[in-house]
Amino acid sequence: MINDLCRLTGCDFPLFAFSHCRDVVAAVTRAGGFGVLGGSSFTPEALEEELSWIDAHVDGKPYGIDILIPEHMAAGRDTKVRDLVSRIPQGHIDFIIDLLARHDVRIAPGDVVNARANILPEIGEALMDVAFRHPIRLIANALGIAPSSMIDRARAHGVPVAALVGAKEHALRQVAAGVDIIVAQGGEAGGHCGDVSTMVLVPEVIRAIADTPVPVLAAGGIMTGDQMAAAMTMGAQGAWTGSVWLATTEAETSESVRVRMVEARSRDTVRSAARTGKPSRQLRSAWHDAWEAPGAPPVLPMPLMAMLAYKPLQAVERAADAGNEKARELVTYFVGQGVGLVDQVRSAGSVVQQFKEEFADAVSNLMEAIEA
Repeated sequence: MINDLCRLTGCDFPLFAFSHCRDVVAAVTRAGGFGVLGGSSFTPEALEEELSWIDAHVDGKPYGIDILIPEHMAAGRDTKVRDLVSRIPQGHIDFIIDLLARHDVRIAPGDVVNARANILPEIGEALMDVAFRHPIRLIANALGIAPSSMIDRARAHGVPVAALVGAKEHALRQVAAGVDIIVAQGGEAGGHCGDVSTMVLVPEVIRAIADTPVPVLAAGGIMTGDQMAAAMTMGAQGAWTGSVWLATTEAETSESVRVRMVEARSRDTVRSAARTGKPSRQLRSAWHDAWEAPGAPPVLPMPLMAMLAYKPLQAVERAADAGNEKARELVTYFVGQGVGLVDQVRSAGSVVQQFKEEFADAVSNLMEAIEA
């Protein structure tokens, strides 16, 4: 397959796979897709290790990285992590300790807050320092306009910049800022997303930027090759996927999370700010019920809520994996409504192959219908 997106990124089959796990990224790329590593959860030192490993395991095929640098959050450019920690109310910490205790999960007060905030601007710059030392073929940003430093540095290295959008207005702003690829992400998507559905958003964005050379990737709820084909009949040049990789054997998800995903229906997700401080779609659990209950403390803005939730939810997963059934009630993870199409745990390579086969079948069926 050859289109503008393939030429920009060097990929053969425009199935883009966002994952926090290097094994998924490498497996997808080797299988003919395009792996994209979610890099914001790493320190610069750890990211160097991850990208070096990927370089050694993709057989020279292209891959990319996503670095989260939000346009708006409750931290100024010169904010220090210690200042952020001091802004987390003790009442919120006590609330979490009590919530976990009611599910037989113990956590010490000093172990609640994650004293790291990897989405601060200076950390994003340090992560870019690492990324541009490697042969990446794409750098992506979410949660607002891609920063000018990302665009300028990517230009200097010959790397296209992608940006995720949830509305046509966002797409127009991103194109004006100079991004090379738009990822139109519908509200079905896992992680941070808007509330416009993929079926509406993709053609809306394509029409809005039709007089520009910027290609569009469709995202949100895409779990199969025939869905990818449907998105491309609307004018998208490929698919950006995330949730479908979370139940693969290579994924970073814990056993308890994978079990929940296989069990889940599409209606078992929720858009909530009770994990990062900005609305994101996740598996609904007792965690969300607690934050929505009368008398619960207000959700904190980003990045404070992410710093507050990260370590307690890790403790919940460890307890659930160890057999704590009450802890399992709290287990949650970022995932889209497409989770209802997950019925088993498979390898990432087999998912890519199935996408290709379903895509080919869908195109063939469409051509037969046209010629009939």
